[in-house]
Amino acid sequence: MSIQESPRPRPAPSQEPLWRHVVGGVLRRRRRAQGRTLQDVADVAGISMPYLSEIERGRKEPSSEMLAAVAGALGLGLVDVLALAQGELAHAARPVRLVSATGVTVSGRGSRGTVCLAA
Repeated sequence: MSIQESPRPRPAPSQEPLWRHVVGGVLRRRRRAQGRTLQDVADVAGISMPYLSEIERGRKEPSSEMLAAVAGALGLGLVDVLALAQGELAHAARPVRLVSATGVTVSGRGSRGTVCLAA
């Protein structure tokens, strides 16, 4: 790219969470609810503890085999992880309708971290 060229515009970030973030959160909450350590679950799943940490933080998108191993170590099946993630995604994508004091309706997509204001 020459000095005179401008960089291509980046697409606006999506309001919906990424799959890897949702699945990572599902796995982390389940592990913590069981009072288990990263090392314990990683050992049972047959993966490294740093890799499991990356999955839970949404930094790595695991293969279906890795996901099945981690889910199994937590006493879950893939269908359980999918159902829990689907519920979170459906909640994040649910349309939000707000009515201001003047009666104006404002629509948007609900998502964690998104604030919808009506004037």
